[in-house]
Amino acid sequence: MRVIITVPSMRKIILSICVCIITIVASAQLTVSGNHFKFDKITGKVTVTVIIFDSIRTSSEITYNPTYTNLNWYKYTDKNTSISNQASLSPEDATGYILVVDGDSTYIWVIDYKKNLPDFKSFVAESKPNDQCDEVKLMINATVPLLSYQTPDSVPHNLQRIFTIKYQTSKWTDKWTTIPASLQEIILPETQISVPAPLCDTYFTLYGDQYANDLGLSIDSITSPLYNAVAVECHITTAVTSPRKHDKNNESEAPYDITQLSISAPFDVQFTGNANEPVAETYKWEIYKDNSNQPLIIRTDKDHLYSFTEKGTYNVKFVASNKYCSNTDSIKITVSESEISAPNVFTPNGDGFNDEFRVAYKSIISFEAWVYNRWGRLVFHWTDPQKGWDGTINGRKAATGPYYYVIKALGSDFDPNSKPIGNTKLRLGEYLLKGDINLLRGKE
Repeated sequence: MRVIITVPSMRKIILSICVCIITIVASAQLTVSGNHFKFDKITGKVTVTVIIFDSIRTSSEITYNPTYTNLNWYKYTDKNTSISNQASLSPEDATGYILVVDGDSTYIWVIDYKKNLPDFKSFVAESKPNDQCDEVKLMINATVPLLSYQTPDSVPHNLQRIFTIKYQTSKWTDKWTTIPASLQEIILPETQISVPAPLCDTYFTLYGDQYANDLGLSIDSITSPLYNAVAVECHITTAVTSPRKHDKNNESEAPYDITQLSISAPFDVQFTGNANEPVAETYKWEIYKDNSNQPLIIRTDKDHLYSFTEKGTYNVKFVASNKYCSNTDSIKITVSESEISAPNVFTPNGDGFNDEFRVAYKSIISFEAWVYNRWGRLVFHWTDPQKGWDGTINGRKAATGPYYYVIKALGSDFDPNSKPIGNTKLRLGEYLLKGDINLLRGKE
């Protein structure tokens, strides 16, 4: 479909744009004497320059380019009678002016801010702690005059008066800290305003409005009585107290993020509950395994130590509360399937690499190993999979060559009721390893 723009229509568009540009350029040449704030409001096709004085005095003036003499001032109320043909004009409160320069009109509206000051009578937080776990309602009794400007057709348009509420709350990073908080875009008059519930006791202070800030005025503020916080927030931190250094999953030393790993059992985790005290008063830990609805444990201490010995996925939940509010944090911990393997050679030559006969493993909770020489004599026995044979017998270096080992182990997934694996009598998670290990020294 073709759209045809006629020449008259295009001229109207261009004319409209030009009028807007001329108006803005004209308003930009206005200078104002006295403490003030000036801005343009575009309403429909009309731009009105709003000038807010902190207070209109005898010295207050609005001046157009003083070198320009062909101009006239009019009031909105009488557009046919010029009130002045001078460059400067002494303004009046709540008055609209039309400045005509060479047939182009600039519209101005004047406000005396001191005649429109807000009057704060009372400011208090609503006394309903059961309803204040997420937000707090602040009750305001105030008289706030409407600030408005008019277009040349004498139609009023209200200006939003945006006030600011400041208070304190707590924030958790790696510790709890008290931080300032504020809520803006508050438009008065209102009977009540809701703010996010603070996490610590605080006072609320109402400041305003944005025009007072723009004018650099320090007008009266109002502060509430002390508010006693009831909202609770909690966070879990963890520390692995018995990491397995030599298993296949735990290559790096602690600390590490246990929620991002599948960790070998057995290991202990110290869980620490961090809540915004003293607002939080009571605590509860629950640990669930493999999507079960029944918790493995329930504890009511702030901190909790738990030993993970079985394969699975665990949901650890921490709840902090008081008699009004509660909050929950949770993490998932995955315990890996068991696995164990032994090398066929080691080189105890003191170079720091492969100096001991050790197994590689995941989630081994029971372990016992024996090493025999070629004549069947026991030369070393150990029960900790993190340790191994260093190639000595009674403190002396063992001869190089083959040795025989036997390893018995149980994994975190051991199930004594499972079916035997293959032709063996071994159950799921049960291991019996036998084989040769060659001791080589090379250069030492």
